[in-house]
Amino acid sequence: QRKMIATTISILAILIILPILGCMLIYNKLVIRRNLLKDAYSQIDVELKRRYNLIPDLLECLKPYMKDEPETLERVIRARNLASAANTRAAGNPGDPGPMKGLMEAEGVLRTALTHLFKVVEDYPEIKTDETVLKLVEEINSTENKIAFARQAYNDAVLFYNNTLEKFPNLLVAVPFGFKEAFFLDLELTTTRA
Repeated sequence: QRKMIATTISILAILIILPILGCMLIYNKLVIRRNLLKDAYSQIDVELKRRYNLIPDLLECLKPYMKDEPETLERVIRARNLASAANTRAAGNPGDPGPMKGLMEAEGVLRTALTHLFKVVEDYPEIKTDETVLKLVEEINSTENKIAFARQAYNDAVLFYNNTLEKFPNLLVAVPFGFKEAFFLDLELTTTRA
């Protein structure tokens, strides 16, 4: 009788403990994947902030040459500020569709403003000999390349996280614990020239 009770208790313990351990392992795996995604976005955040900081310096150097183009310079600053604010929101919750879409839209506005700026700059040949402007343009281009590289790493992390999230039995743990599908980031970057 005692042996049967002990066996029954052992079987019940195994039936209860194994699913709990399985859930813990899946939960921890999802947390790790989500943290890798956040870390990957932090690399984008660093490079975007660097670019946002370079833009006012560039505009300051262009001001003496472009006295007749204050609207163009203002448009770039407004777009830069909009993109910077959108990046702050996205960095607060990487992968969340709302902030990520907002960032892509704001970056599109900034790309358009920068493209227009550099078309206008073509009308000022003396800018092409300004060493400071050339150096800043080179730094911005280098930063754009780093953003593209970081975006690819982020999107790889999103794919890895989403695949882990959607697999069975992972989704049985993901849904109740609030793990949500992450959003890919598609940024078209501007190659500047002076």
